[in-house]
Amino acid sequence: MTSRRWPQLKRVTTIAALRDRCDELDITLPLADPPDADALAAPTDVAGRSCANRFAILPMEGWDGSEDGRPTDLVRRRWSRFGASGAGLVWGGEAFAVRPDGRANPRQLCVGPTSAGDLAELRGLLAPEQVVGLQLTHSGRWALTPRPARANPLLDSRRRGEPWRDDELDALADDYAAAATLAAAAGFDFVDVKACHGYLQHELLTGPDPLPMRARWLKTTIDRVRSAAPSLAIGVRLSVFDVVPHHAGADGVGEPDRAAPVTFGFAAEDAPALFELLDVDLACVTAGSPYYCPHVQRPAYFPPSDGYLPPEDPLVGVARLVSAATELAAAAPHLTVVASGLSYLQEWMPHVASALVRDTGVAFAGLGRLALSYPDAPRDVLSGRPLDARRLCRTFSDCTTAPRNGLVSGCWPLDDFYKSRPERVELAAAKRSARVVVDV
Repeated sequence: MTSRRWPQLKRVTTIAALRDRCDELDITLPLADPPDADALAAPTDVAGRSCANRFAILPMEGWDGSEDGRPTDLVRRRWSRFGASGAGLVWGGEAFAVRPDGRANPRQLCVGPTSAGDLAELRGLLAPEQVVGLQLTHSGRWALTPRPARANPLLDSRRRGEPWRDDELDALADDYAAAATLAAAAGFDFVDVKACHGYLQHELLTGPDPLPMRARWLKTTIDRVRSAAPSLAIGVRLSVFDVVPHHAGADGVGEPDRAAPVTFGFAAEDAPALFELLDVDLACVTAGSPYYCPHVQRPAYFPPSDGYLPPEDPLVGVARLVSAATELAAAAPHLTVVASGLSYLQEWMPHVASALVRDTGVAFAGLGRLALSYPDAPRDVLSGRPLDARRLCRTFSDCTTAPRNGLVSGCWPLDDFYKSRPERVELAAAKRSARVVVDV
């Protein structure tokens, strides 16, 4: 199935054309013309330290650890590249499961008997001047053994399991605290209690109950972490809004499974009150889930092999994420807010990133997939060098397609290291057999 529904962003070659396209879509993006490198280079205080600039590397779920959850050479290579990126903040590096059964894939990093040394080694691969957090997670419904927060008719058809009991959630809060003490000893500046993308702490926040009841276990977990590791700052990466799960329709384009009930997901208007309740100072804004609405969570022109064609121009998704970050920053000015969704902007990333931190209350421009193909993009922008178009993430989604087909994570189309790996033949075969293909 092929489609050319939206113009590829790399063909929008002037700032005037970008503005015109935003007008056509009735969206607003902050734009600096030319990019304001000085705004991105401005230092700020984060987690009790001075952070050198306003670029952040966002956490990603690695699929290339060992079977027992330890770093491999592939993991170490990725962290070393993040360390050389020039970004002042590294939010998490990647998702680190607080228990082995909390992993979303069999190669994800997790707590184990060697974690103290492993985490210290990973921290040592980053630059000493970088402010660094470790993202702590349990994948809940999306773990290798699914354990949802509760029954959900919109998600149970995709992944179901035995819901958590209160005594189990209480014990899990201690697991987060134990992982946080390891992070503190390894030299991390903060931990992120991950509450996004349909994973456990995010799903616990959803439902019809009043916010304090929904936030009970996230607050309990954060309080335990704070007590166990008082030297650490604490942040939360939050899916600040959701949409109903989507699937590929007859034409390959994403369409909703069915009408969503009012109580589905987490509502953006609850985010400021949630952060006040949690009493944390760091917020990383994301949305939705890669499992049921990837076009909202990470806007992309090209879907992964098991995905669907975007039902909207990905620029709409970028604008939605940027707006969510700016709205949270305005509503909660004490928060250090990190924005996401910027990788799709490609050549226009510096224009939006610099206006975002200059003209709104958002503190950091976060980079996710772009950091796999072009980790030193922050360094080039801050140095006033033009971006290398050959290394810009074009959102081919191979970094998702590969793991979904049993291969390691990485940027297979643009990183020569992965392009030369023999498994690339398997990746090409998986893409050829995929249901959805987008014309280039």
